[in-house]
Amino acid sequence: MRVSGIMGFHLELLLGVVLVASPVLGISSCSSDGRMALYHFCNLTQIPQVLNTTEKLLLSFNYIQTVTATSFPFLEQLKLLELGAQFTSLTIDKDAFRNLPNLRILDLGKNQVDFLHLDAFQGLPHLFELRLFACGLSDAVLKNGYFRNLRSLSRLDLSFNQIHSLSLHPSFGELTSLKSIDFLLNNIAVVCEHELKPLQGKTLSLLRLASNQLYSRVSMDWGKCMNPFRNMVLETLDVSDNGWTVDITRNFSNAINGSQISSLVLAHHNMGPGFGFHNIKDPDQNTFAGLARSSVIRLDLSHGSIFSLNFRLFETLKELKLLNIAHNKINKIVDEAFHGLDNLQVLNLSYNLLGELCDSNFYGLPSVEYIDLQNNHIGIIQENTFKFLGKLNALDLRDNALKTIYFIPRISDIYLGGNKLVSLPNIALTANLIQLSDNRLESLDNLYFLLQVPHLQILILNQNRLSSCKQGRAPAVSLTLEQLFLGENMLQLAWESGFCWDVFKGLSRLQVLYLNNNYLNFLPPGVFSYLTALRGLSLSSNRLSSLSPGDLPPNLEVLDVSRNQLLSPDPNVFASLASVDITHNKFICECELSTFIRWLNQTNVTIFGSHADIYCMYPNSLSGTSLYSLSVEGCDEEEIFKSLKFSLFVLFTVTVSLFLVTILTVTKFRGFCFNCYKRAQRLVFRDQTKARPHDTYKYDAYLCFSSKDFEWVQSALLKHLDAQYSDRNRLNLCFEERDFVPGENHLDNIRSAVWSSRKIVCLVSRHFLSDGWCLEAFTYAQTRSFVDLNSPLIMVVVGSLSQYQLMKHESIRGFVQKRQYLRWPEDLQDMGWFLHKLSQHILKQGKEKKKDNVIQLQTIAATP
Repeated sequence: MRVSGIMGFHLELLLGVVLVASPVLGISSCSSDGRMALYHFCNLTQIPQVLNTTEKLLLSFNYIQTVTATSFPFLEQLKLLELGAQFTSLTIDKDAFRNLPNLRILDLGKNQVDFLHLDAFQGLPHLFELRLFACGLSDAVLKNGYFRNLRSLSRLDLSFNQIHSLSLHPSFGELTSLKSIDFLLNNIAVVCEHELKPLQGKTLSLLRLASNQLYSRVSMDWGKCMNPFRNMVLETLDVSDNGWTVDITRNFSNAINGSQISSLVLAHHNMGPGFGFHNIKDPDQNTFAGLARSSVIRLDLSHGSIFSLNFRLFETLKELKLLNIAHNKINKIVDEAFHGLDNLQVLNLSYNLLGELCDSNFYGLPSVEYIDLQNNHIGIIQENTFKFLGKLNALDLRDNALKTIYFIPRISDIYLGGNKLVSLPNIALTANLIQLSDNRLESLDNLYFLLQVPHLQILILNQNRLSSCKQGRAPAVSLTLEQLFLGENMLQLAWESGFCWDVFKGLSRLQVLYLNNNYLNFLPPGVFSYLTALRGLSLSSNRLSSLSPGDLPPNLEVLDVSRNQLLSPDPNVFASLASVDITHNKFICECELSTFIRWLNQTNVTIFGSHADIYCMYPNSLSGTSLYSLSVEGCDEEEIFKSLKFSLFVLFTVTVSLFLVTILTVTKFRGFCFNCYKRAQRLVFRDQTKARPHDTYKYDAYLCFSSKDFEWVQSALLKHLDAQYSDRNRLNLCFEERDFVPGENHLDNIRSAVWSSRKIVCLVSRHFLSDGWCLEAFTYAQTRSFVDLNSPLIMVVVGSLSQYQLMKHESIRGFVQKRQYLRWPEDLQDMGWFLHKLSQHILKQGKEKKKDNVIQLQTIAATP
């Protein structure tokens, strides 16, 4: 048996006042559409005139004081009348509803009824439900025959009143359709056989006597009171929250011996000592003995203080199928506690204080299909505890303290979320659903193991720590798995190691996959290519900055990529989808996004979320602006240059030949050309002083290089730039072999050189990348760059170092991503030009400002 609702989603029925009824009901307040008349909060003092076609008339929350035989026009079609919660006391006169002959539901609840005529409800032959809750009614409403002639009445709600006695008028015996009576929260102290005699011979679906302190405030003589439910069949009897102890429960069970009750609700009781009330007893073998002939199928003993399930506690309940003992203080299950429950199918022991389970705890349950043990403190379970429960299909052990699962039998549904599992043992499992969310699983070996479980259809591994992967694992094959939940893990750490990219390879029937909140900044190539049956994929709340059409499964229909970092997505990625969620990304609203914006406004793909949730992040001037309100007219290059095409063509044709000849000449003889330029410069400016403005720096530049590179640095650079090598050189350079103070701390030497030099020139070679002191000096230079606006760090890459080799070093990677660097020339004829440019960089002062050539998108003004 698959138990519905086991995933933990609870549906609650909320009873309250709907203040904004218009969107729900489809009409405005204080009006009628011919079928429904809505008059909530309309300050009415009398019944309004409505069309005779009206089927629903809603008059609650007004000031109507009196209802008489002439208050309503003849409304033959009216089925529902709501007249509850008036802001004044209400008087209901004789034949008050006689003009409503086909009324089915009459709601007078939450009124202060000052006067109710004995014949108030006459003339309602089709009335099915009568709501009189919280009306201040007394015993008289039951004793005096107010409900006579209501032959169609099925549901009667008298809860929240001031009824003390259930002495029913004989006319209750004529209510042949009566099925449900609710006496919740009255003051009924005793119910005896003679009071309910008019109900004998009837079958009721519900009789609620809860929250009345029934039998708990008086000393009972059951010999005189006898069985209040004699010759009655009750589908549900609710006597919860009456303060019943073990003795009261035992006496009540004995008194109703033989009465047929399918479902007995005894929740919120006072049975059991808990941890501090030793004078309060736990139920024993005699407590429910009187129910032996009552054919009880469902028994609710939840919300109490039962500490121990005693020997053969439920032995007489041979037909019981559902037993709810949740929300007690159960810490002990005595051997044979469940003896005799041969037909029990559902056992709920959740929210108790069980710490361990033994092999003998569940003996006597040959037919049990579902056991709920969630929210206990279970840390130890013996290996054979569940092995002998031959019909067990579902086992719920969520929110306990389990560290192993050796005890798990081969069953259909397994719920183990919220425990302390670090790894899974290699045991034989067969299941349709396995729930392991909110544990401590780290290795993807656990996932590969679970994917091999036969017949598995749903696997839930949310909120674990899946982050590591071993090399060389063969792909797991599952021909049954349909839904896989891997959200809130750390798959990025596993995939960036280069392994486990084939984890989904054998899942040819997978239909739904959740990978949300996994810190993903890339998708391994082809990771989804084998998921030919996948229809829904969630990649939300990751760090993806781009997606390509080949990244997604071939037959995907629904995609969630919300809350990522998509900057300028390719619309072709989403073109084949049925629906997509792209809300809360970081779109860069420049012209590169124009194709995507056009697609967004024209596509037939369903876009989840509101327009306001798809907005620009950059530039700042458009931050928060919806993509739907942007124009891309200024981004069409052909439109911008259409009038200039012919002129540009002519100009290009004339100049291109001259340009190519010039470029070829300069490229071929660039070294000679540069030397000529320098000679001419010296001749023209030979009489001008070479003095430079004085500044506060000791050195023009600090040269940072590996000691293994000293010879070529000296011959290729120092001899041509450093003033101590030649009088023609203008630069005062600092380098380790000459200028560092011997015996002083090496870091202090580096720090002094960095801060006493105008520029820091790092000659990054293969030796430099393997020299820790060089990398430390590079880091110090970057530190200075953060506070010096003149960009003092100059990086020169020497040799055939690739971009990848540079990016492997964190400090250098940050510099390369944000700033430009120089490369040492490979051709000797470029040496003079390079040294000249390097000298200019060293002597340059001030900061150049880059032109902002970003084409801003224009915001469309919203038209009223």
